Amino acid sequence: MASSSKKKSARKPAAGGAPASTGGGKAASSASAQAPAPGDERPEPRITRRDIGAWLSGPSSVLPPTQDWPGQRLGLPEEGPGSIARWGRRLGALVVDWIACVLLVRLLVPGVPYGSPESSLVTLGFFLVELTLLTWMTGSSFGQRIFGIGVLRMDGTPPGFVRAFLRSLQVCLLFPPLIWDRDLRGLHDRSLQLVLVRR
Repeated sequence: MASSSKKKSARKPAAGGAPASTGGGKAASSASAQAPAPGDERPEPRITRRDIGAWLSGPSSVLPPTQDWPGQRLGLPEEGPGSIARWGRRLGALVVDWIACVLLVRLLVPGVPYGSPESSLVTLGFFLVELTLLTWMTGSSFGQRIFGIGVLRMDGTPPGFVRAFLRSLQVCLLFPPLIWDRDLRGLHDRSLQLVLVRR
């Protein structure tokens, strides 16, 4: 009996040891199959500034910058009527429009204290109305008319009321005009398929 129990106990490690070694081999083979080879490692995709520019400007923004002046790829001339309005004219027109609206508020709403938050809000409202109506009716705001520039659709037609209003609203928000492409078109113009040109 003693010898028989010894034989059974001697067989147990052998019977239990075989599956252990087999399971260890399976785990090792599974780990080696899942681990990527040194040459198969790939960098994680990243969104670059160029990708963002492509999304804002459309497919043409990823083309090589081969144009010699702003608006060349849009078929616009380098100078003269129909060319892209430069920053000097744009800023000058913006200043003239704002000053004109400040004067209108002082003339038409004298009860609002000058320099107060209410005065700034009323002036911004006048600015929105002036920019929308004059862009819709004449293609240019008061200041843009003085500096010889105007807003057109990409096909050369007037912007219309809806586009004029949405463009003026984005100008009042300030940040869309500060995001521009190499044609000097701000986000407010690109989103509405508009362009600011010389007249």
